[in-house]
Amino acid sequence: MSADPAVAATSVATPPVPTPHRAHHPHQPHQPRLLYDACPLCVAPEISVLRNGDCSGHPLYKPVIAPTMVWMRCAACGHVFTDGCFSDEVCAEIFSSTNPNQQPGAGFEQNRYLSARIVERVARYVADGCWLDVGFGNGSLLFTAEEWGFEPQGIDLRPSTAEGLRRLGIEAHCADLRQLDAPGRYSVISMADVLEHMPYPGEGLVAAHRLLREDGVLFASMPHYDSAVWRLLDAGGANPYWGELEHFHNFSRPRLYALLAEHGFEPVHYAVSERYRACMEVIARRV
Repeated sequence: MSADPAVAATSVATPPVPTPHRAHHPHQPHQPRLLYDACPLCVAPEISVLRNGDCSGHPLYKPVIAPTMVWMRCAACGHVFTDGCFSDEVCAEIFSSTNPNQQPGAGFEQNRYLSARIVERVARYVADGCWLDVGFGNGSLLFTAEEWGFEPQGIDLRPSTAEGLRRLGIEAHCADLRQLDAPGRYSVISMADVLEHMPYPGEGLVAAHRLLREDGVLFASMPHYDSAVWRLLDAGGANPYWGELEHFHNFSRPRLYALLAEHGFEPVHYAVSERYRACMEVIARRV
C-alpha cells in the first residue's frame, strides 16, 4: 500500500453482508474462492446456481485458481454473481502480473479518441476540478481529461501501475478506494470496468459518494448482462464473460441503476460502450 497521507490508516468498514467462508472441495484442494452466503448486493439469502464458466483460458489464469467459475442468481433482486470472491493470497497472485496494454502510456494515442468521447460527455455535467480514475490501466482517460482542464489523479491496486503513472507526472495512489481519505475532493470519479471486479460493489459506491464533491459525477462502465449483444453471444456459445476470472458480477442496466440510487447517485446519461463488447456506460450525479 502507498504511504500517501491521503490514504487513511483506519480499517475498512465491515462488509454489509455476512463474511464469505472458504469453499471446501475435496477434489480441488487449491480452490481459492470464499463463498457468498447471500446476495452481495441486497443480502437476500435465496441464491441458486445459474450456470458454470471456464476461466482456464484467461490470460491471467494461474493454477491456484479453480478453472470452473460458478455463477449464481439472486431470487430477490435478480443479480448475477459468482459463488464467491478470491482470498487475499489469490488476489496477490492475480495482481502480480499486468497485461502489457494496461501499463500507463501503452496505446495512448490510439485510445485518446475513444477517451475523448467519454470526457466530452462527462464535461457536460461538470466542467472542472480533480478527476480520479479508479483502476486507471494505461491512463488514457486521465491523460485525455487533462486536456479538458481537469486535474488528473489515479488509484490502482498494482504497485507497478501506480509507479508508472507517477513517472508520467500524474499523482497516483496504490491503495483500495475505500482507504482514500479525501472527502469531497473530486469532481469526477471514473470506475471504468471496476464495479464488477469488487466483491461488494456497494462499498465502492459508498466510497465514491464520500470522495465526490456535492455536484460531482460518477462515470461507470461494465458488461451489460441484459443486452441483445449478450444474448447473441450466449446463443452462439461465444460469450467470454462467463469465463472472466477477474469479474464477480454481471449487471443489468435496471439492477445497476437501482444500486446507484441506493447509494446516493442519480443516473443522468446512458451510452453503449466502445471499449469492450456488450458493455454499457453510465454517468450518475451525486445527490
